[in-house]
Amino acid sequence: MAGVSLKCGDCGALLKSVQEAQDHAELTSHSNFSESTEAVLNLVCTTCGKPCRSKTESDLHTKRTGHTEFADKTAEVTKPISLEVPKAAAMDIDVPAAADASTTSQPEEMVAPEVDKKILDELEAMGFPTARATRALHYSGNASLEAAVNWVVEHENDPDIDEMPMVSINSKVEAPKPSLTPEEMKQKAQELRERARKKKEEEEKKTEREKEKERIRIGKELLEAKRIEEQNERKRLMALRKAEKEEEKRAREKIRQKVEEDKAERRRKLGLPPEDPATVKPSAPVVEEKKSMLPVRPATKQEQMRECLRSLKQSHKDDDAKVKRAFQTLLTYIGNVAKNPSEEKFRKIRLNNQTFQDRVGSLQGGIGFLELCGFEKIEGDEFLFLARDKVDMAVLNSAGSELTSAINNPFFGVL
Repeated sequence: MAGVSLKCGDCGALLKSVQEAQDHAELTSHSNFSESTEAVLNLVCTTCGKPCRSKTESDLHTKRTGHTEFADKTAEVTKPISLEVPKAAAMDIDVPAAADASTTSQPEEMVAPEVDKKILDELEAMGFPTARATRALHYSGNASLEAAVNWVVEHENDPDIDEMPMVSINSKVEAPKPSLTPEEMKQKAQELRERARKKKEEEEKKTEREKEKERIRIGKELLEAKRIEEQNERKRLMALRKAEKEEEKRAREKIRQKVEEDKAERRRKLGLPPEDPATVKPSAPVVEEKKSMLPVRPATKQEQMRECLRSLKQSHKDDDAKVKRAFQTLLTYIGNVAKNPSEEKFRKIRLNNQTFQDRVGSLQGGIGFLELCGFEKIEGDEFLFLARDKVDMAVLNSAGSELTSAINNPFFGVL
């Protein structure tokens, strides 16, 4: 396939004609040109009509003017390249130049271009592959670290971005010195690293915020599940107690019927007339009223203890350490009495004792809980005393269970 452009082997520029190649050689001192089947782009701005010969040029035009639409007319203007030198130019060409032209037609050895080693090291330290860094420095003219980085950003989607550029061995020249001093290059590289570090920190903070939101959501779900579980447990206990009361009521009714039958049998054996139901009926409500007034003391006292502890925690909900210390102190008092019921020192507490006041006495519900366990105020309210004959192990065990539950259950008194 015939060539449609001339490509500069030193900088990669595409040129439409021999005249453009000569002008390019005069401006840049580049002399390595070869035919290329890659057409020179002709992107025409539909707004102002300006032609652009590369994507980079069109991007720059967009930045300057804000025009964003371009018509691709490359196919319309593409035609085979003519290698005939214009007559005016041919007259100026001397014999050595002709000799050079004959040598360029022969195959030449291709090598990697020479670039600024310091800038190359800086680019590699920033994480760029050697081929990409070399390509960026070569096509940006070894100008500076910033120019090379900008070239990489503009051409990051090129298919050959990671291919090592190759130039003719005859066109190798010493790499120009960088326009920035080493201190300036280090400062620029430090700025690039700092931007990358800040971006990474922002991403990590965003990820941490998402994780924290997820932890809060899971915590709320667990708290709600715990609340529902405790609510269901209370309902189950209430249903169980109701069933127990109904069973007790039925058992008492059977006993009452049995007593009535025995009384009727004894009257029959003694030859007495059957008892008149009208005389028995008035006593029935009295008996029923007495039955309804009979409390189930163990359950009621345990509920009173639980409510007393719940009230204590609600009154000091902002100081969990103080509440926990009060519960542990009460558990110690109850445990000492349960283990040593005959020791009076464990059954007698001085109310004005500073330690007792700090831990239990000054807290709402603290003394009330001990009174539910059997303690009574004596000697002008100076002591709390539990008499030996009033030590009820069942009550003390219930109190210990309630205190242990309050200490170990983190949701006690919250709901």
